[in-house]
Amino acid sequence: MTRLSSAVFAEFLGTFILVFIGTGGIVANDVTGGLISHAGVASAFGLAVLTMIYAIGDISGAHINPAVTIAFWLAGRFPLRRVPVYIASQLVGALAGSALILVLFPVHGTLGATAPSGISLGSAALLEVTLTFILMFVIIHVAEGAKEKGLMAGVAVGGTVAMAALIAGPLSGASMNPARSFGPAILSGHIEGLWVYLIAPVVGAALAVLSCRLFREDCCSSNKEVAHGRAD
Repeated sequence: MTRLSSAVFAEFLGTFILVFIGTGGIVANDVTGGLISHAGVASAFGLAVLTMIYAIGDISGAHINPAVTIAFWLAGRFPLRRVPVYIASQLVGALAGSALILVLFPVHGTLGATAPSGISLGSAALLEVTLTFILMFVIIHVAEGAKEKGLMAGVAVGGTVAMAALIAGPLSGASMNPARSFGPAILSGHIEGLWVYLIAPVVGAALAVLSCRLFREDCCSSNKEVAHGRAD
């Protein structure tokens, strides 16, 4: 298996695990009458991201999020030719994770799909832009090139995901990830408002890349890994 094939499979598997664990926590919380709790669901998402960074960070960079992949490209840290295949593998991984949830819980209505609750769709969009901005701001400062790997990245990024989910999960779903929203929405048929969760995270991540130049001159410049074709 080539390096690119390994990276693509890692992105598929990492996104599959993220969606299965995270949305599985939502569904399990529903069917057990709240036994897992909102804090438990937020922790599940954060821990899933943290463990995937440790598991596949050296292989693919552990993007497991189309918005992150696009942001790394905008930052000059990731080659454009690999963006489509990374995003495709993430979306397929999300569908596979939701498919397994559907098999396990066939009568559950939403499969953990994201949707605004108590706020308007516009407010949900703004919230998702803001949350993803914060997430990518953290990622861009702790990642090595286009790779999320190491103790610092795992704790910082996983902690940010859990923090955002704790605060905004009951409002917008705290997706911050087009793939995470895509899988359950498609398989549950709840695609109303899906466009917000596909677009807002990309906007937020892009804004984080632009803002990073205020803190580090080399933050968004071309990277040796990209220049030599080694960014997986």
